[in-house]
Amino acid sequence: MHGARHTAATLLIEQGVDISVVQEILGHSQLTTTKRYTHNTASLSTEAATRMGRAFWG
Repeated sequence: MHGARHTAATLLIEQGVDISVVQEILGHSQLTTTKRYTHNTASLSTEAATRMGRAFWG
C-alpha cells in the first residue's frame, strides 16, 4: 500500500496536478512530506528540458 501512494503521487505530478492538490489527496499536513512521496521521472525531466528550450528559443 505504501508504494502505491508513491506511485499515485508521482503519476499525479506527471499529469500536471499541482503539488498542493496531491498533498490534499494524500492527506499530508506538510508539503515537505508530499515532496518525499514524489519522484522525478524521465518524462518529467524531458518536459522540463523542452520547456526550457522553448523559453530560450521559442
